[in-house]
Amino acid sequence: MSQYIHLGRFVASFGVKGELVLQHRLHKKTSLKHIEALFVEELRNSYLPYFIQSAKAKSTDEIIVSIEGVDSKEAAQKFIQKNVWLSEDDFKNSVAKNSTVSLIGYTIVDREKELSVVEDIIEQAHQVLAKITVKEKEAFIPLHPELVQKINHQAKKIFMNLPDGLLDVYGAGE
Repeated sequence: MSQYIHLGRFVASFGVKGELVLQHRLHKKTSLKHIEALFVEELRNSYLPYFIQSAKAKSTDEIIVSIEGVDSKEAAQKFIQKNVWLSEDDFKNSVAKNSTVSLIGYTIVDREKELSVVEDIIEQAHQVLAKITVKEKEAFIPLHPELVQKINHQAKKIFMNLPDGLLDVYGAGE
């Protein structure tokens, strides 16, 4: 089964021909070249493919997209606020290399002990969190410069020095 990575969401319709504004987290101006389809989350964990007819970069975090089968402002309305996903390969090929979301799939290592693979990145106003699963418990690890010792992009590892007890908060400590 293919893995999907959250790209963003449709935030508005654009014009009268059914175009949609896609707010994304690729952290670069892009027109989604070489990507055939977006996956729209109709129901929780149910992703339906919609083929891209055209896409125009609007800014570093928005794209104007026309998808197959949506040709009016009314038809576009049902997509507003829907989450949009990309296949893992398409996401990795599209994301800015210096973006924090490019760390999805990296392994977090705390003091020489591998914890888990980064499943998602949550970017908030004042901090960036890596979502991982440790001992079947979901945990959110702050990717703060004081905690990150180094990132090895070739090995896809994030070496950290986490505060004692951080994983205990999630019931995932030792």
